[in-house]
Amino acid sequence: MKKILTVILMSTLLFSCADQKTTKPKTAKTERILPDLKADRYNVAFLIMEGTYNTEFTAPFDIFHHTQYRKGIKAMNTFTVANTLDPIRTFEGVRILPDFDYTKDSLPQIDILVVPSAEHHLDTDLKDTVMIDFVKRIDQDAEFVTSHCDGAFVLAKAGLLDKVASTTFPSDIETYRKTFPHLNVKDSVLFVHDGKYITSAGGAKSFEAALYLCEYLYGEEIARSLAGGLVIDWNLEEVPHFISQ
Repeated sequence: MKKILTVILMSTLLFSCADQKTTKPKTAKTERILPDLKADRYNVAFLIMEGTYNTEFTAPFDIFHHTQYRKGIKAMNTFTVANTLDPIRTFEGVRILPDFDYTKDSLPQIDILVVPSAEHHLDTDLKDTVMIDFVKRIDQDAEFVTSHCDGAFVLAKAGLLDKVASTTFPSDIETYRKTFPHLNVKDSVLFVHDGKYITSAGGAKSFEAALYLCEYLYGEEIARSLAGGLVIDWNLEEVPHFISQ
C-alpha cells in the first residue's frame, strides 16, 4: 500500500512540475503614464525624433524644468512629443520614451515649442511633411517657437522664419544660406531673437538661449538663479547675440 501511495505521489509531483514548465508566464500590461501638467504654467513641448542630439534636447529641458523650483513666477511644464510612443534613440544612443504621439494623441495646449537638432535635419527630415505640418500647426497658437543647432532648418522649411532673422549651427551657416537663400541669416552669434522665434547655435550654448528666454520672461535675477543651479556663469551682455528691435 505504501508503495502504491509513493508512486501516486511521485506521479502527481512530476505532472505538477511538467505543468509549471509548459505554462507561459503572464505578460504584465504596462500602463501609460502621462506627464503631470500643472495649471497656470507654460506648456513646453520638445519635438524629438530618431537621431536627436542629446545636448540640444537636454540643455533647454534642464533649464526650463528647473523653473518649477522658483517661487513667484509662471513656471514651465516640460514634456516630449514625437511621431511615436515607442522609445526613440538619440544620436548618442540614449533611449527616450516620448510623452505624446503628435500623429495620434490629443495634445495639451503648447505655449512654447522647442525643436532640438537631429541627425537628418538637413536632408530626410525636411521631407517629413507630417512633422513639418505639425510644426506649422503648433506655431499658430504658440507664444514662442525655438530651435537649437540645425533645428532652424525645420523651422525654415515650415516657413516660420521667412520674415525674421535667424541663425543655426556655425559650420552649417553656409548650407543654411544656400538652402534658404531668402532668409535673413545672422552668423557669429549664439542666438537670435526676432518676434516669437528664438534660434540658437546649439551645442552646449543651447543653455544660453534657454537662459535668455527665462530672463526675457522672468527677469535677470531668476535667470541667474537658474544658471547658478546648473553651475553656469550667466551674463547676457557677455553672450554674442542678436535681438530684433
